[in-house]
Amino acid sequence: MAAASIPSPWLLRRAFQALAFSQPLHFNKNLSFYGNLRSFPFHNPLRSLGLCHIAQVIKGDNDVLLKGVGDKNAIEEVKHILDMARCAATRREVYHTDFLTPPVLKESLTVLGKLADVKVVAQGGYPQAERYRISVGHSEVLTSDPDVVAAINISGNFSFQPCSHGDFLGAILGKGIAREKLGDIILQGEKGAQILIVPELVDFIMSTLDKVANVSVSCTQIPLLSLEYEPPRTQSFKTVEASLRVDALASAGFKISRSKLVNLISNGDVRVNWTTVTKNGTILKTGDVVSVSGKGRLKIGEINTTRKGKFSVELIRYL
Repeated sequence: MAAASIPSPWLLRRAFQALAFSQPLHFNKNLSFYGNLRSFPFHNPLRSLGLCHIAQVIKGDNDVLLKGVGDKNAIEEVKHILDMARCAATRREVYHTDFLTPPVLKESLTVLGKLADVKVVAQGGYPQAERYRISVGHSEVLTSDPDVVAAINISGNFSFQPCSHGDFLGAILGKGIAREKLGDIILQGEKGAQILIVPELVDFIMSTLDKVANVSVSCTQIPLLSLEYEPPRTQSFKTVEASLRVDALASAGFKISRSKLVNLISNGDVRVNWTTVTKNGTILKTGDVVSVSGKGRLKIGEINTTRKGKFSVELIRYL
């Protein structure tokens, strides 16, 4: 009977992991999108907790960390990345995410910055990248930037048939590749485009992608330093509106009728911060990015209230 009451080695390991994760978390204010992020040592000795509280400890810590996530649409992805980081630190291994959208990236970096003894590196391939991959691991293991982003040059004669971002994206996704495996697409005008992708799919793309729209193409892997990019061109202007609803600001920003914008929302063609919106009355705030299929992107700038109670809004249109 006495032997039967001794916890198994597996259970003891889980107990230790739970106790380790139960320590106070310290936020690193030096987090950045480009540099190597700092590590955090434990500051207090382990507390004594019973094995029956293991699950509650892990779930409780997650609940506390995720409570600060501002974008509720990103919670599930951030939760998965948080679990990945803890697993990587415990096993002293390095794990990588797929390419993340800006809202998920931002929220994930904030949450991961509160974990002890975890190092985080975010890479998008070039300084102005929109989509990034995150690498997480124990600070003693993740000692350099992992090679998790590759670049491919897609060339062809696009002089007579220019292709859009959507054309290149559609051609790549048409090969069965998930969107999360693909980073930014940098258009090169008549020359074609350069794409960022996970390294393990480079050979597949180079051997299978032979056409974009009706243009025959060839693919070559290139170093990240060979990427050709320019700062995005924008046009800024102001509008005065009675509300901050997405249908009001987007119709003004894209210069289309409000009724047409409502139809686009109904068709699922409007996204706010890369998440499809379904309600015309969604309220926007400074920093939000509105995307409309076939129209491009719009960023909400400074918002001020007029004397008559309306809103003077700066709209930044990406050209």
